[in-house]
Amino acid sequence: MPIGRVQGIRPAQAERATAVGLATVGDLLLHVPFRYERYGDSTPIASLVSGQEATVRVTLYSIRMAPTRRRGLVTVRALVGDDTGRLEAVWFNQRHLLRSLAVGDQLMVRGTVGAGAPRTLTVRAHELLGSGGSVGLHTTGLVPVYAATEALPSARIRELVDHARGLARAAPELLPAWIRDRLSLMRYADALMAVHFPRAAADARQGRRRLAIQELIELQLGLMVLRRQEAAERPAPRLPGTGALGDVVRAGLPFELTSHQERTLREIGRDLRRATPMRRLLQGEVGSGKTLVAALAICQVLESGAQAALLVPTETLAEQHLQTLDALLAPAGVTPVLVTGKIPQAERERRLMAIRTGTAGLAVGTQALLSEGVEFRELGLVIIDEQHRFGVEQRHALGERALDATGRAAHILYMTATPIPRTLALTAYGELAVSTIRGRPAGRGPVETRWVREDDREEAYAQVRAELRQGYQAYVICPLVDEGGPAEAKAATEEAERLRRGPFAEFSVGLVHGAMKSDAKRAAMAAFARGESDLLVATTVIEVGIDVPNASVIVIEGGDRFGLAQLHQLRGRVGRGPRPGWCVVFGEPTTDDGTRRLEAFTQTGDGFRLAELDLQIRGEGSMLGVRQAGPTDLRFARLARDRRELAEARQIARRLLRGDPWMSRPEHLLLRRAVEARFTAIPRLLEA
Repeated sequence: MPIGRVQGIRPAQAERATAVGLATVGDLLLHVPFRYERYGDSTPIASLVSGQEATVRVTLYSIRMAPTRRRGLVTVRALVGDDTGRLEAVWFNQRHLLRSLAVGDQLMVRGTVGAGAPRTLTVRAHELLGSGGSVGLHTTGLVPVYAATEALPSARIRELVDHARGLARAAPELLPAWIRDRLSLMRYADALMAVHFPRAAADARQGRRRLAIQELIELQLGLMVLRRQEAAERPAPRLPGTGALGDVVRAGLPFELTSHQERTLREIGRDLRRATPMRRLLQGEVGSGKTLVAALAICQVLESGAQAALLVPTETLAEQHLQTLDALLAPAGVTPVLVTGKIPQAERERRLMAIRTGTAGLAVGTQALLSEGVEFRELGLVIIDEQHRFGVEQRHALGERALDATGRAAHILYMTATPIPRTLALTAYGELAVSTIRGRPAGRGPVETRWVREDDREEAYAQVRAELRQGYQAYVICPLVDEGGPAEAKAATEEAERLRRGPFAEFSVGLVHGAMKSDAKRAAMAAFARGESDLLVATTVIEVGIDVPNASVIVIEGGDRFGLAQLHQLRGRVGRGPRPGWCVVFGEPTTDDGTRRLEAFTQTGDGFRLAELDLQIRGEGSMLGVRQAGPTDLRFARLARDRRELAEARQIARRLLRGDPWMSRPEHLLLRRAVEARFTAIPRLLEA
């Protein structure tokens, strides 16, 4: 129902609300407060004391505008009173009150009591009684504060919600009685009233919990249906392996696998032996050995006579993975083939033929590997690196395209070097099994992190020069700018030139940024890897993939402009050999969040702890899409806070689908429609 049809809401108010996305009664009632101001009840004027913040109920006796000594600043002063006394209410720069208030009006005013005589009250909030709203809406009790705009401030939203409160009873109840009883939840309409007009803080908490649990149940149901249907639609090839290739690769390693790597390999191996398509997320910090685990999983696939494909976001990363896998698998006689847009057409056709006939057991490339025109004889495993760039729906689409010539579904292993908190993994990746590699392999040096202020820059540079004189190398990461655009190229180029002419004039300085052509980027990185440049000035293009054990220092400019996860990824570029590494981060944060990020970054090198902190500081980002930070597309739930609710939602979703797999019972139909609206692929799956 358009809010313009709600009694008491004027057309101009409805127009302003619609412009900011509050077009219907539902939009308005679901726009819940993000905090509350705790006000007391009304206090008689005679009981007020100097410095007190209080609410008083008064009658307006006179009102006038008074200039001040400050240019452009005026005050509106009104003589008000009750049965116990009188005082002067003062507003700053609110000339419109001369038109909206009149002698004889009954008001509630909230503000700070001044010292001396005559008694004054500097007004923070006021409301005109008898204007159709609830008494004390803005000035007494727990007053809700809403996300607002200049055109539609929080007080106006409060009034609109107040006008619509009677319609909350029409809100549909999605959760059946058995769920509400099991979790001790209030009804949906009562929850809306509790969050907008709580009588006590406990009411607001219980109301928000009810809304959050419903949202998490919808999300978990959708993820479980997607996973169930994907497993049921097509069988996957059973890939038991023989150990013939894997044992040779292991024998060629100069170290033993860690217990975490061994456990993860067992989990993946078990999935590959089943006829149900594997959908597993492998997470581990930079340098934790994910690529080695993936290589041994590929060996199991090849031993079983099937093929494997490794998908990465960029051609540069594809080439780097090719080199790594080529070296790891060489003892077993496995040669991966690279398929990118840079390969000449004739050579590309030859490689595609090798994939089609099964001559090529392992292909490395971008998403184009799963496009039309690329056919696998028997695709057994698809590994997708840096999977956090893909949302739930995109992962589902990739799964539908990952087929072999007979139409069987391939097993899929997603990999990420960005540690994901358990709560986020269960929610955003709830359709995936999760394997985690913790710790770093033996032989890797520790990395010390220092946050350096601008005044100490030269001292930090001196330490970097000392490291370079000993034959080691360093990165300098430019501040975050428009990725791949002219601004990035300009910032990186200017920084490289400044360092060449100034603090690092005695050293060879290389440059790489996202706006460079692929060949130029490859050449710059290769020169650095060969030791031909001492210092590599770069943007975040080196965040993943580049592996130079001789690099012992990384300098990050404007560190407060990066997220914690990205800072940790960058730090992972050093300490990749036995030499201890260190990370210097420059930053002068202008926000509390920026300060918190840099403090956390210097205090711990545990990527999983940092991921939890990042979740709290930056927000969840998009759960169903690919946005990585900022406002969540969960309206009520917050993963950093609602861990218990998430666990309850998963249990309820499992129980519901066990008893009613298609959500077809009458008591589940409204919940089913909500799930269908959240996941675009679900209606088709449920109809099937």
